[in-house]
Amino acid sequence: MLAYIAAGVFGFALLLDLFDEDLGAPDLFSTSTLMLIGLLCLALYLAGVGRGPGAGGGGGRWYRGRRPGRG
Repeated sequence: MLAYIAAGVFGFALLLDLFDEDLGAPDLFSTSTLMLIGLLCLALYLAGVGRGPGAGGGGGRWYRGRRPGRG
């Protein structure tokens, strides 16, 4: 999810840079500020924040001891 947010922020920053807009607040929504927000979201995604409990593992059910049906 954070990767999608980062992609959206990067796209928005690119559009602002291409059209040379500052949205009336040049210090608040500058291109470099949006780039830093996008990089922060991307770094959080790569660090594993926001992936949920099932991501990263092998998936499936975890069994303790012997699995049922295994002789």
